Amino acid sequence: MKRRNNMDIMAEILRIARKGAKKTHLVYGANINFKLLGEYLNQLEGAGLIANNVERDGLIRTTERGKEYLNYYQNLKQFKAG
Repeated sequence: MKRRNNMDIMAEILRIARKGAKKTHLVYGANINFKLLGEYLNQLEGAGLIANNVERDGLIRTTERGKEYLNYYQNLKQFKAG
């Protein structure tokens, strides 16, 4: 099994959160624990790639900037594979 790097995990979190997701969904979908999720969410939120709306509706969503990052990431992965 191939190990994932930080960028792979962050891209997976952004992908799952595109339509809004709770922390539990992100943990299971990205196959990480809650402690790691918290660290990644802090990084992603600090970079403006996600919006944490826990107070409002309990969902974490990928921002427009996050969606752009995800597109660049996917294009880079395709370029690398091709």
